Amino acid sequence: MEAAGEDCCESGPGYATPLLAMSGPREKLIYVAALYTGTGQAKPDYVATVDVEPSSTTYSSVIHRLPMPFLGDELHHSGWNSCSSCYGDRSCERRYLILPSLLSGRIYIIDTKTNPREPFLHKFVEPAEVLEKTGLAYPHQPHCLASGDVLVSCLGDEDGNAEGSGFLLLDSEFNIKGRWEKDGNSPLFGYDFWYQPRHKTMISTSWGAPAAFTKGFDLKDVSDGLYGKHLHVYSWPDGELKQILDLGDTGLLPLEVRFLHNPDKATGYAGCALSSTIVRFFKNDDDAWSHEVAISVEPLKVENWILPEMPGLITDFLISLDDRFLYFSNWLHGDIRQYNIEDPKTPVLTGQLHVGGLVQKGSDVLALGEEGKTFQFDVTKIKGQRLRGGPQMFQLSLDGKRLYVTNSLFNVWDRQFYPELVEKGSHMLQIDVDTDKGGLSINPDFFVDFGSEPDGPALAHEMRYPGGDCTSDIWV
Repeated sequence: MEAAGEDCCESGPGYATPLLAMSGPREKLIYVAALYTGTGQAKPDYVATVDVEPSSTTYSSVIHRLPMPFLGDELHHSGWNSCSSCYGDRSCERRYLILPSLLSGRIYIIDTKTNPREPFLHKFVEPAEVLEKTGLAYPHQPHCLASGDVLVSCLGDEDGNAEGSGFLLLDSEFNIKGRWEKDGNSPLFGYDFWYQPRHKTMISTSWGAPAAFTKGFDLKDVSDGLYGKHLHVYSWPDGELKQILDLGDTGLLPLEVRFLHNPDKATGYAGCALSSTIVRFFKNDDDAWSHEVAISVEPLKVENWILPEMPGLITDFLISLDDRFLYFSNWLHGDIRQYNIEDPKTPVLTGQLHVGGLVQKGSDVLALGEEGKTFQFDVTKIKGQRLRGGPQMFQLSLDGKRLYVTNSLFNVWDRQFYPELVEKGSHMLQIDVDTDKGGLSINPDFFVDFGSEPDGPALAHEMRYPGGDCTSDIWV
């Protein structure tokens, strides 16, 4: 995980182990996917380069914007062409940021190596070519492989049917190689995935059918089977679907998935949005995989909302590189939580911080407590700004001491649940983390306001450092 403009190692990209990565250089830049798609502004989505070096005169500001050449992309998740899975291969370098477009289907390849402060478009893969060669559409999450190839999850077919989901394999030059999974081994739904090579396993999650989620969230679509509740267990690297874990009502809409970073460990977690649970998965002695609910967020009883109870809606989570702490966001409740997971079976809450949400003071929505008393959460203003939306995407510094947060989920859902976010734009925060005793606090000096962008308010989603991070690098 090299610093901006530097090679951290002479042995290839990344670090030999997750613990060595923690001693890497402090982040100076972060790339943010910023969107105009769905905001009513006829502008292209772009990659914002944000200065996160405290001693810099441009600290906490966007210093460069790279607009995409087309409208209507919906930049969403991102990944790298090479990461720590290629450590030891000097022919590999972490140079290209891979940015799939969830709606248009284009896959952009961004050169960040030539000038990390001013990345530029290297090439893009056309959706028509992907569709013709693989039948896949709605590309979502890319991960680099030790072979130099890139694997991208895709959420459906051309018509938005979940039955068309699968995994797109690109070579090191970003040419289409085909589908990764074996014929007849496609997942029920697509979203995220993570692989653990020493256990010869990849696990993927299930959002829903694009035909459903692109219209906005409708609870009836869940009961109609248009959203997922499964984890798919694949053999790695050969792509055979070995097991489907049905998470039931305690695992509705499993989104992000992470193994522990220690490549010897055969356990990890999935964040289930609608059920507001963190599910732990693990390998048994017979090599079959099982699951259990590790953390559950109770819904809030509320007034003045669309339902009498409001789920937390866990939309993102990550794990520190030493596998000590897990962090997740409750997008609707508005809080960030930190758990100690040194015992993976029994996470312990060590920090909680409200940084937005639908139940903050000044909102129309009231939560009901004991004896019917109503309450709202105190949310600190930053630089005089009231925090909009709820915490959504995360990125953690290599040393685990700084957590970066954006607040856009998906433009249609943003407009449905947080219309103010679409009108006034996103913001990006930085949370200071106590890695000794646990605890979270807002950095009052860091606030990137995407509501004041030159072309108008924009939505901010996933973040990446030039040198990699705990949600992109995998060790083999």
